Amino acid sequence: MSSKSVFKFLFSVVLFSACYGSSNAQDSTKASAEPPTYSGFIKPLGTEKNPYTFYYPYNKKAVRAVAVTNVAGYSTAMIGLYAAWYKDYPQTHFHFFNDNAEWLQIDKVGHAYSAYAESRASMELWRLTGISRNKRIWLGGLSGAFYQTTIETLDGFSSEWGWSWGDFAANVLGSGLLISQEFGWDEQRIQFKWSFHRKKYSDPELNERSDEIFGKSDPERFLKDYNGQTYWLSANIRSFFPKSRVPRWLQLSLGTGVEGLFGARSNIGTAKDGPLVFARPDIPRYRQWYIAPDIDLTKIRTRKKGIRMMLNILSIVKVPAPSLEYSKKGFRFNPVHF
Repeated sequence: MSSKSVFKFLFSVVLFSACYGSSNAQDSTKASAEPPTYSGFIKPLGTEKNPYTFYYPYNKKAVRAVAVTNVAGYSTAMIGLYAAWYKDYPQTHFHFFNDNAEWLQIDKVGHAYSAYAESRASMELWRLTGISRNKRIWLGGLSGAFYQTTIETLDGFSSEWGWSWGDFAANVLGSGLLISQEFGWDEQRIQFKWSFHRKKYSDPELNERSDEIFGKSDPERFLKDYNGQTYWLSANIRSFFPKSRVPRWLQLSLGTGVEGLFGARSNIGTAKDGPLVFARPDIPRYRQWYIAPDIDLTKIRTRKKGIRMMLNILSIVKVPAPSLEYSKKGFRFNPVHF
């Protein structure tokens, strides 16, 4: 994900934690059919369409709590983001910036993922309040696009960046993936996931360049190093073939990543005053594509509140597994991909 998505990603994790650590209840659309007699856990509906859909009763106090959580969390994230990224940079009139050719577009995939994760977290938080299904989907589903559009607006007034239509489109795509699945299937049959491995090179110059542009610490690399990130779409096979004997937890994942990126548009870097500081046009820049098995953690049945919370938080991260890779260098088998 892009470096300015750090706060948004962390906010997503906070929302996910809040989702499953607060109130129990059932969706108001089914409250009369499923009375709230399940203290401390939620009960699977058990329908053929989606046996893992959970319903909660309407809870006015929970609605207020969720509204306050969203406003407070959003405000805190924006203040922190401004202090970290915008305060020390000069401001200018609102302007546009075309960065669609940068980073082999993997940053756009990161924007879509961030919007999806934020929307999903917010939607699950609203689910606990028992508001109607449509309200839950729209309020939660549009959250990711709204949060990130605010970031794009701040970018538009910063002389260092600018409003990016490519970023905006990716934000809408990420939220749209969640909304369309909820209305169409009442579940996330295709989940947007992410994985990371820290890159280490035998060439000291490449390690120094990575430290310079992606950061030296593990958390910085974790969030900024595009070369170590993989984004996945994990499809639940049983959801598409309900009469099959495929385990309900089994997913098939298609992933994408990049390799050899040591600059936004090329592997040539210059300092602000003009001198050349890095020149490695010999390093190929290319995309990678993957196929791998995965596990749908949300399909693991449990009545333990803490375990359920943990499984839903972890469901936005790809489970390590073997993968088949394809790139300009041909096919490659990875015994464990993360």
